[in-house]
Amino acid sequence: MLENKNILLGISGGIAIYKVLDLCSRLKKRNVNLKIIMTESATEFVNPLSFETMGRCKVYSDLFSGHHEEVHHIELAKWADLMLIVPASANTISKMANGIADTFLLSTYLACDKDVVIAPAMNTNMLKAKATQRNLNILKEDGVRIIKPEPGLLACNTIGDGRLEEPEEIVDFLEDYFTEKDLLGKKIIVTAGPTVEPIDFVRYITNNSSGKMGYNIANEARKRGAEVVLISGPVNPIKVNGIKRIEIKTNFEMKDAIEREFQDADALIMSAAPVDYKVLNPSDRKIKKDGSNLSLELIENIDIIKYFGSIKKDQTIIGFAAETDDLIANAKSKLSKKNLDYIIANDLTKWGAGFDVDTNVASIISKDEIINLDIMPKSKLANKILDLLRWKFVRKSNYR
Repeated sequence: MLENKNILLGISGGIAIYKVLDLCSRLKKRNVNLKIIMTESATEFVNPLSFETMGRCKVYSDLFSGHHEEVHHIELAKWADLMLIVPASANTISKMANGIADTFLLSTYLACDKDVVIAPAMNTNMLKAKATQRNLNILKEDGVRIIKPEPGLLACNTIGDGRLEEPEEIVDFLEDYFTEKDLLGKKIIVTAGPTVEPIDFVRYITNNSSGKMGYNIANEARKRGAEVVLISGPVNPIKVNGIKRIEIKTNFEMKDAIEREFQDADALIMSAAPVDYKVLNPSDRKIKKDGSNLSLELIENIDIIKYFGSIKKDQTIIGFAAETDDLIANAKSKLSKKNLDYIIANDLTKWGAGFDVDTNVASIISKDEIINLDIMPKSKLANKILDLLRWKFVRKSNYR
């Protein structure tokens, strides 16, 4: 989403400037084109050479230095897809709000007819000051987007609001900004992670699943404008923002959670790994070892996706098949038996397609075709899956 975007990065003075080096690194890893403007006070904190190295671009600072075959602050504003000012100091915010253009950065801001995003960073009292709040409100009215500072330990050794948002979060904000909202108005249920079925009070049966695929789908769907309901089994903490998350354990709990959301949903993406079998009579106490073998009678668990495939009306259902043998045959059988629209088939024996990794190797199977994909990040595969929904929604609207 950020690849080949032109971001004009403005840097004002403040101790938080060191984080912007990390931000530059993260943006370049996403193939963002950068040009950088630093205020004079910013150069007192970090040498421009550091930003030229991390940003792999020229750093501008003095409005009057260098050659002037072109008007730099005008041309930079034309070049940008977005202007981003990080950190935005109280002084810079004040001058922006009042139309003062006495630096290269401020002159470029006034000349910029593209969207502008700022990430303030300052002492808590400075941030809460009436003048600063008034200036921020003026900028909001002018259409400037503000990445709110977070609470935490500040350089002045106090704890409070004013700490610069983390570079990772700023990148997420930018990815969200540049992502086309082609799923706006659609409600998508995504399941993720394993389910667990008890053996006794402390032991359980489960499947190997990190939940990463489902969480990537949920995050990418939200970026594309969808209302997302994420129903998750027990997984290690994975960040999600702006998403309704429902935590479950058993197959019954997952089915029940989906059923409460299914009637008005446009799609169900079942990337979770529910347990196929459960113990017939789980103990409500811990089973103690006594030196003998233990036999458990397992019965078939409820098949969640088959159930919703049987009751769906206009919803699109996408399932997953993780196999070690006869991948395509098993996946096509599941597609048919469970009345699915698509199935994402994973060969677990292939490198990069196993558990708890950030990549996947998949085939997209429908009734009409099979699309074999190369290894790719799970976030990219998530968007290919969401593209299936986009085209299906478009076709449905064309037929109405």
